Formats: sequence, C-alpha cells, structure tokens
Amino acid sequence: MNYMNQTNGQPAFGHAADVSSLMEKRRRSGLVWHIVFVFSIALAVLFLILLVFSIIDSVFGYAVLVNDVEPGALVAGKDSVSSFNRAELENVARTRLSAGILRRVEYDKPIAERSDKDMVSLIEEYVVKPKVLKTWGFWGSLTERKSIETYIAENEGSYATFRSWLTPAFIMADQSADPLRAGIRTALLGSLWIILITFVFAFPIGVGAAIYLQEYAVDNRLNRMLQLNIFNLSAVPSIIYGLLGLAVFVRFMEPVTSGSLFMGTVDNTANGRTILSGGMTLGLLVLPIIIINTQEALKAVPDTLRMSAYGVGATKWQTIWYQVLPVSVDRILTGTILALSRALGETAPLVVIGASTFISVDPSGIFSKFTTLPIQIYQWSARPQGAYRNIAAAAIVSLLILLLLMNSAAIYTRDKITKKKRLEA
Repeated sequence: MNYMNQTNGQPAFGHAADVSSLMEKRRRSGLVWHIVFVFSIALAVLFLILLVFSIIDSVFGYAVLVNDVEPGALVAGKDSVSSFNRAELENVARTRLSAGILRRVEYDKPIAERSDKDMVSLIEEYVVKPKVLKTWGFWGSLTERKSIETYIAENEGSYATFRSWLTPAFIMADQSADPLRAGIRTALLGSLWIILITFVFAFPIGVGAAIYLQEYAVDNRLNRMLQLNIFNLSAVPSIIYGLLGLAVFVRFMEPVTSGSLFMGTVDNTANGRTILSGGMTLGLLVLPIIIINTQEALKAVPDTLRMSAYGVGATKWQTIWYQVLPVSVDRILTGTILALSRALGETAPLVVIGASTFISVDPSGIFSKFTTLPIQIYQWSARPQGAYRNIAAAAIVSLLILLLLMNSAAIYTRDKITKKKRLEA
C-alpha cells in the first residue's frame, strides 16, 4: 500500500515530527478531560457525603430535657421512672393520672395487663411530661460538651440525655404535638397507599400508550403532536399536576373519589381529598415518564426479532406480546421504578389537592384522608423548635430507607421476571 503523497513524494500523514506533535496534543487533551471527569465524580461524591452526614448528624445527639414532675417526687429515692418496680408503677398510674385519662387507659387495656415498659411510657407521657429545651447534633455533641454543661447549669432542673431520634417506637407511633412522642406510622402508611394507587393507575396506561405509539401509530401529524405533548408534559412542574388533580379528581369526580357513589351516604370529611385522588394525581405526574421510558425500551428491540416472528406467521400482537415485551421488560420496569421513586418524594401536588398536614388516624382504604412522609417532613422542618428538626431528619432517613427497600424489591422482581422470560424463550 502506498502511503506517500503522489504529488510531492511526502508522507500522506506529514512528517514524523508533525505526527508526534499531534499525538502529544491529543494525549494532553485526553488527560485534561480525564482530570475533569474524575474531579466531577469526586465533587458529586463529596456533596453526597455532606448531604448524608448533615442528615444523620441530626438523628443522633444530646437533648436537654426538663420534667414537669420529677420521678423523685413520685417515689422517694428514685431518679427515673424506669427504676420503679411493678407496684410503684401501678400506684403512680392510679393516683397521678387524671380521671379521664385513666378511664381511657383502662378502656384500651387494663393497667394490670400492661407490661412494665408500657407502664413506664405511660407515666412519662402523662405524669412526668419531659419537655425538650434544646438539642445538639452528633458532631456538636462531641465538640461542644462544655457549652452543653453550661446550658444545663443555667436551666435549673434540666438534664441531658444522648438519644437516637430514629427508633422502632418512632416508626410505630402516630403524629403528636410532642416531638418526644411523635412518629411516622400514619405518614408511612399513607405513602405506601399512594404509591400503590399510583402504580396501579399509571403503569398499565403508560405501557399501553407506549406500545400504541411505538408499534401501531403511523407517522402523521396527529401522532407527532401527541408525541410532542408527551415530551412537554414530562417537564411540566409538579404543582401544575396538583392543580389538575384538585379540579378533576377532588372537585369534579368527588362522588367517586370520596366513595359516596359506591357506599351511599358516608361520614367522610375528606370530601374527595382522599388517597384515591392523591394516587391518581401522582399517576398523571409519572405517566409521561413511563410512556417515554417504555418507548425507548421498545425502540431498543432489534427489528430483526420482529421480522423473524412475522416470518413464522405470528401476528403483530403475538410478536409484541411474546417477543418484544419479554426482551424489553427489564428496561420498562427500570423506567417505572425511577418514576415511582419520583412520586414517592413529591409534596407540592399532594398539598394542593388537600392532603392533611396533621392526622393521627391511620388510612384504612383508598377513600381515607391521608398524609405522606414528604409532607410530614416539610411540616416538621417548618417548625422553629430544634427537636422538630431532629425528628424531621429521622423521617428523612426513614424515607430514604423506604425508597431503597422499594427500589431493591422492584429490581429483584424485575431480574426474576427477565430471567424467567428468557428461559421460556
């Protein structure tokens, strides 16, 4: 092969010195971009670490408390309720609880049948009544010991306790005006109900619409306009979907979303502001995302697979159902998982449609009033007391754990389905 320039006899790629200079220039350029990429990754990891640390820092730390009634005033010589014996616990409960609270406690579960741990919690809540004066994060608890001791000395009767705000009791308790007693059970159940309704509503519609647009729709002006609007809807601010949900699901479809159409006259104070309305609103929010992701998954399937199915006599639907969908199911479910993850963290649309910011009744069905973890976190973060920031951080960690568990379960299910489909094929 002739690598020489036929006009002047010089090498076609220039002199060796020119080639070396060009290669050195490319090497330096590649090194610079490599450094930029590594720096970007390091910066992203650093910000992520700082974010996680700032959240976890508020979950653990010292809290300075003061009691309305000291344990020593209840039983002489005892400095904590947990040191009371069984007889002392029952005697304090029967003599110190108000008549109304005692009747309610006995109605829920007789004192004689309650465990010691339950009795300690009961007395601390209704008799001792500890209140939070100030809290410190984990880092502050390690580095500001002297300031904590000074603060305790300035507030007579106060004491410090190192505590974790994220506990099993925090997850199982309902909402309360007392940050020491507040929990996320009601909000957690509301989030799970909302995500279930969102998935049931958005997944079949989104996948069906994507199959039509990708496999059946012809390339005409109407379908191009539909496709353009789907792309635009995926970028619409979430609060706009909240306004849409308020107008359509809460007001126009109130007989359906409140349950009165199915159950007749019901005592439902939600008036359409129910789990069903919230789930369908978030379903509309993630619907364009599911459609676009499903279309991209279908586009990735080689046309040779379709042609092979047609070649052995399969119909279009048989080709889609038995060949195209099994190959693309993993990508479809990946897009759905990402969409549901976004829905789990949404607050603005649910606030607009009237989700409760304070509710202590667990949702019992799709026609119940509700709140969710993001709304609960927002409500606690807006309060000025420091203790609410601690329980807000604990709720954030709980939300992250729920998100990781949900994504892990969905990814595991996706991989199992994909493996099964491929073995069957």
